[in-house]
Amino acid sequence: MEISRRQLLATVGVGVTLGGAGCVGDDGSTTGGGSASGTGTGTGTASTATDRNEGPEPPTADSRLYLDYDIGTLEENVVSGGVPKDGIPAIDDPTFADRAPDLLAPDDPVFGVTRDGEAKAYPQYILVHHEIVNDTIAADPVAVTYCPLTGTAQGFERGAVEFGVSGRLVNSNLTMYDRGTDSWWPQMLATAIKGPLTGESLREFRVTWTTWKRWSSAYPETTVLTEDTGFSRRYGVDPYGQYNEKRGYYSSTRTLFEPLQGDSRAHPKAIVIGTRTETGALAFDKETLLRQRVLTGHIDDTPYVAVADTDLATGYVYANPESATVEVSDDGYTLDGTTHDADSLPLDRSLAFDAMWFAWAGFYPRSSYVD
Repeated sequence: MEISRRQLLATVGVGVTLGGAGCVGDDGSTTGGGSASGTGTGTGTASTATDRNEGPEPPTADSRLYLDYDIGTLEENVVSGGVPKDGIPAIDDPTFADRAPDLLAPDDPVFGVTRDGEAKAYPQYILVHHEIVNDTIAADPVAVTYCPLTGTAQGFERGAVEFGVSGRLVNSNLTMYDRGTDSWWPQMLATAIKGPLTGESLREFRVTWTTWKRWSSAYPETTVLTEDTGFSRRYGVDPYGQYNEKRGYYSSTRTLFEPLQGDSRAHPKAIVIGTRTETGALAFDKETLLRQRVLTGHIDDTPYVAVADTDLATGYVYANPESATVEVSDDGYTLDGTTHDADSLPLDRSLAFDAMWFAWAGFYPRSSYVD
């Protein structure tokens, strides 16, 4: 049953007064700048103005990601999140420091990115108020994004454009728009459902959901996003609860918006590590993966293997078409007699990210689930 944001927060006991919000409420301020739909070839690089639009386009992938619904159905299920366009302001001029902000505890979640030797951490307690950071890492323009309602942190190449928060949701998920073509991009799908780029998929990169202690131990040279965002926000106050320890919306069975489709195979807020390709989708229960360290599944007839990174408390997913045996060893994982780290098996790695189960199952009801 769908309930209002205020009803949900009262039910789960989050004692914060909200202004309107798309994926999250803030302090009330609104300042701020089922079948696959088909396959095709994207642009591959950012382009200049075309006859389709008047602005630059974000880079799109060479092939389109699998969808479990036709695009018309997805567009029909767009709902207002309660704020206008840019009512939740993206961070367009982020600042970073070499040390953690005072509010960032060791076990608080951060979203980590490494690129060409540069490491950055984006604290969840800051992004819950902004959802998008238009950044540059190792000279490459990127967007690091987070939707608190679906528990998803994802990275996208942005080329010559920036992304903003549309104020709309699909399946509870942040719907971004690009400021070049004004196309709408549900974050989890990474595929435009409205606008000149409808049907195209964005170019993505890995964002790791972990804790500040784990990330800074693995990458001591990392910098960390600061609260100097240009906006006045109640940083440190999460209107949906908290992750350290988990409570409120993040642990409740309730959702703010009706999922596209319900699925009782797991707790709605259980965390899965999901991957999707051109042909299908697959999800692994994160807690089980961290405990067992190796899990296997399939997309269509192709075997996949997931392995745990115990240092960062995350996992990686690989296509394993020859069903090679991957075994746990003291120093990592052994394949064909050679030991490798979790993030460097000699297999084709498939981009994967954390998500709440209700959101993954809503978007990908045909997805296999390995627990």
